[in-house]
Parts: sequence; C-alpha cells; structure tokens
Amino acid sequence: MSKRYLSIWFRHLLTDWRANRRPELRGLSLVISIKDHGRLVITEANSHAEKQGIFIGMAVADARAIIPGLQVAEEIPGKAHQLLNAIGEWCIRYTPLVSLDMPDGLILDISGCPHLWGGEREYLKHISAKLKARGYDTRMAIADSIGMAWANARFGRVTPIIEPGGTIEALLPLPPAALRLDPILLERLKKLGFYKVGAFINFSRSALRRRFGQALLQRLDQAIGREFETIIPLQPAVPYEERLPCLEPIRTAVGIEIALQRLLEGLCKRLEQEGKGMRTAILKCYRVDGKMVQIAIGTNHASRHIKHLFKLFELKISSIEPDLGIELFVLEAPKVEDVSPEQEALWVSSECDLGDQGLAELLDRLAGKVGAEAIHRYLPQERYWPERSIRPSLSLQEARVVDWRNEAARPTYLLAKPEPIKVTVRIPDYPPMLFIYKKKLHHIKKADGPERIEREWWLEAGEHRDYYQVEDQEGKRYWVFRSGHYAGDQEVQWFLHGFFA
Repeated sequence: MSKRYLSIWFRHLLTDWRANRRPELRGLSLVISIKDHGRLVITEANSHAEKQGIFIGMAVADARAIIPGLQVAEEIPGKAHQLLNAIGEWCIRYTPLVSLDMPDGLILDISGCPHLWGGEREYLKHISAKLKARGYDTRMAIADSIGMAWANARFGRVTPIIEPGGTIEALLPLPPAALRLDPILLERLKKLGFYKVGAFINFSRSALRRRFGQALLQRLDQAIGREFETIIPLQPAVPYEERLPCLEPIRTAVGIEIALQRLLEGLCKRLEQEGKGMRTAILKCYRVDGKMVQIAIGTNHASRHIKHLFKLFELKISSIEPDLGIELFVLEAPKVEDVSPEQEALWVSSECDLGDQGLAELLDRLAGKVGAEAIHRYLPQERYWPERSIRPSLSLQEARVVDWRNEAARPTYLLAKPEPIKVTVRIPDYPPMLFIYKKKLHHIKKADGPERIEREWWLEAGEHRDYYQVEDQEGKRYWVFRSGHYAGDQEVQWFLHGFFA
C-alpha cells in the first residue's frame, strides 16, 4: 500500500482562536503582536486585516495608520503549540498518526484511512467542514509525500488532492518557497530568475548541488518522494479513568455506592503514585437499556482523599435512575493537578486557614448543595470608601495584598449600594432616634458614632459620610450614615449601608 499524507495549514491560527473566544471580534481587523526592540511588530493578521494591506513583520503603529480601528492582541508564548497539540489529538479520530508541523500546521499519515469516509475527497471535505465549524480557516492537501502535501496546501491552486503518481507534474508550476527552503536560498533562486520549481528541476544534480548546496536537493527529493520523511506522532495522555463492569445489573443505591467506592480506590491509588489529585470527576453509569446517566463533582483543591470525594458524590447519587439496572460504571477525572507534600500534611493538621484541606472540603460540599456560584470570597483593597474597600476573589489560593482594617467595626453584610431611609433626629449632628426602612419603623435604643469617611477626591467629588452603628428595639444592629453637613433648611439624606450579625 502506497503512503498518502494530508497537510493541514491553519492560515490564521491565533486570530481564529481569539475570535472563537470573543465572537465580537469576528468581522473586525485583528492582529497578533510581539515586542521587538521597544516596538510592537505584527506576527499574524486575520483575513480582514490582510485585505487592507496588513502583513507579518509590519509595525503596529504603521498598521494603525492604515486601519484606525485595528484590534491588537499580544502573542501568548507557546499558545500556537498548545492549540496545534489539542487539535492534533482531536484529529486522531481520523488517523492514528498525527504530527505537529510548527508553527501553523499538522501532518497526518492517512494511509488506509480515507475509504472509511467514502474516499479521499469525502474524507477531506469532512475534516475541513468540522474545523470550519470550530472557527478555523484552513487549507488542506493530500499527496504521496509530506513535502508535496505541504507545498500544495500552501501554494497549490488547481486541486487539493494530488493523485498517486502525479507528484512531479503538480510540483512544476509551484514557486521555490513550496520546497520549504530557507529565506537566503530562496533569495538566491529569485535573483537568478527561478520563479517556478519547473525552471530548475531538470538541471543536473551536480550543478544544483554546486550552486545551491545539498539542502535544495534534499527538499526536492522529499517533495518528489525519493527521500522518505518520518513524522513524530502525537501521543495523547492516558486518561485518568477506572471501569467496573457488573456481572449482574445494579439497581440499588447501595450497589451504586459500593461500585463508586471501588472505583475511587483504584483511581486515587493511581493518582497517589503520580503525585496528583483530581479537580473534577465524572461517574458514568451505563444501563442495560443502552442509555447512560452521569453525575459530576468539582473540588477547590486537587484531592485524592477517598472519603471526601465519596461524600461529594454521595450528595448526588439519589439523582441516578438505574431503571432496569446498570451494567458498567466508569469513573473519569478530566482535570487533575499536582498535589504537594505540604497539602497532604494538612490532613492531619489541627490548624485551620484558607489553605486547609478541611475548609476546601467544606466548600466543596456546600457547592454541591447550593451551587458554586452562591459562594463568594472577598479580599481587602486600599480604599476608604466602604463599597470600594473589598473586591471579589476567584480562588482560595489568591493571597491578599493588604491586611484587613480592624480599627473600626464593620457590618457583617454590606449592601452593594446604600439604600435611602427616612430618619428622625433630636438635633443636627446627633444619631437618629428612629428610621423607616422598607416601610418598617425602627426605634433606636443604642447608637455609636459618628465615624466620618471622606470621599476619595482623586476619583470623584461629592459629600462626605458620617456613619453610625445603631441598635433598634429588637436588638438588631445596622450601619447607617448621613451624607454631608446640615445646611440651613436643606434636607439631608440618610442611608442604610449594612447589617451587623
């Protein structure tokens, strides 16, 4: 069986990826840039930018002079390799031999595969349509050699499929750049007037070697198929997965719990050997009627603690409908992370802080009951205005930059926006005697204050606030403030800003 290769060229890999993440960029001119000697230089441009004269190597300042609304994104080191690796693993469904072709392509050894899709043309259409649906602009070609497939994908204009034995004929009209030569050699060929491969392919090998070196002959031989090129296939990581087939269908919750316990023991043992813990896990239950039901969990810290993970799954086992019975259990851990020895030591630690595994487990259980979106953590900021003095944190691992201010009491629950209240006071600059909030009258029995908080003048202008801690007849405590000074007959505004526990 003769070899057949497919070359996939991602014409705008990084800009397509950006547009996939931010759909509002589609239809706009977008470029990727890097810093080079104090200036921004374009490393990739999407089709909209290219049509207006933007090219690789152009300074961003010059490009903005052509397109005032140009969208510029900074290049992320290693992102192209990461994307190609992920797409390459996805392509393994079409052939087991997929190799990276940096910086913007893939090479697939498709020998013996296209007939499963009805031939090479249907095979090519299927892959092209799938990648287009994922938002990637590609050009593809199939040929007898890697070099010819690469050349036709980037420079061919006749057909994407070079029939077996048609390599030389298809190579003749292509430019020398189709041979993957270095820029210096391409410049020499251009100066001598060799604008097509056919202009020099029939020269004697000794003359070509003498004039252009062995590199030209090697690339010619690779394109024609005289010299075999090897590829290094991608090796996808073995998934973290445990399977448990059942001799008899499982119909009870107890049976599901026993199966889950065995699966966790096996998977956590493997994770322990590799120094990892799971962040997400999925239990898939395949029923005898051909249907699959599943439950999933997530953790704040990477964990391989069987008891804790079992408790998280236990909260959701009741949602599994075994119907006529479950014949196969599969436990998957799609996301795993390294677990440090310090983290493992927290299991036996009596101290509790934000890095404590026990706290992370508690949050996991709460998230399983009320949803992760209902749990929030806040960190202090160096601001005086109360609503600006805190900010939301995305994880337990994020460290605070400044300490919490504790020189004055603050409410347990701070309203996002102060709410106006009606207040009665004995004399100006005294705490209120009573206030009305949401149509309910509160008689003040105790009060403390005022605490004056000025506006941050560098952000905005406006009145200061005089805050009071007050307690009503029911023993409930509130944080209220008056905005500004009393000024003659002018009515002042009072607001409720928080509640004390």
